[in-house]
Amino acid sequence: MIVSARALTKQFGRVRAVDDLTFELPAGRVTGFLGPNGAGKTTTLRMLLGLVEPTAGEALIGDRRYVDLPKPRRAVGAVLEATGYHPGRRGRDHLRILAGLAGASRDRVDHVFDQVGLLDVADRRVGGYSLGMRQRLGLAAALLGDPEVLILDEPANGLDPEGIAWLRSLLRSLAGEGRTILVSSHVLSEVAQTVDHVVIINRGQLRFAGPLRALERGAVTVRTPRPEQLRANLVSRGYEATTSDASTLVVHGATAAQVGHVAATERIELHALTDSGASLEEAFLSLTSPDDRSAPAAITAEGLRA
Repeated sequence: MIVSARALTKQFGRVRAVDDLTFELPAGRVTGFLGPNGAGKTTTLRMLLGLVEPTAGEALIGDRRYVDLPKPRRAVGAVLEATGYHPGRRGRDHLRILAGLAGASRDRVDHVFDQVGLLDVADRRVGGYSLGMRQRLGLAAALLGDPEVLILDEPANGLDPEGIAWLRSLLRSLAGEGRTILVSSHVLSEVAQTVDHVVIINRGQLRFAGPLRALERGAVTVRTPRPEQLRANLVSRGYEATTSDASTLVVHGATAAQVGHVAATERIELHALTDSGASLEEAFLSLTSPDDRSAPAAITAEGLRA
């Protein structure tokens, strides 16, 4: 099931938390949802889940808003925070209550406990669970309805290295079954090992959407008031150059120094020149740099021809 945002916008008073955000998440993939603190990630997730009403645009699960899904808990599982439980209630009872809301069987409760590695503590009171165990419990709750879509906010929080490796394996296995999985995280090293697809936002605006390999294979982004002239000169020299928007080019097969040399030779003014493809971390820092106060130009999968 494809998850998408179309011109999604949310205004809180004078603050525009999400600004004309458009992206599409492919089914059968784990997508990393990245951005610095305050970028608008949580607000976007809440709009996808129908918890916040957009000021403009749409957040769609398949081709419907979350609130219009006939059985939303069967279609979408979500973990936004490891709370929402009564500390005196046993883990099994907590999930049985949620199973009733989701229309899931009691047998499903034991299945998801086993799936997240908590079956041996299912009858322990949740107040005695560690943070990592509560994270697993939240994931078990999200899986109760056997959903096609999983939306997870910092799911590795509180997990030890073994737990993080387990989570990585589980998410990739679930994606292999054709599910659409969106993971918001600050741990870039772990994201790089887990996801297939990446959406990066900054100041509420899209900065990149596309396969992870597109960021890591090496791409030079360049902003110029004369993009078509620069593109023609780069192509004539054997480089691959495509326009990302009215002022931005994405170039493959050339280093930033080579692109700069072509621009200087042709006397073409440049406003920005970045080699953003060495690693996910370097690409992320480049795309979300606080020093770049201009309106960000989104780089898409199409722009990178991934």
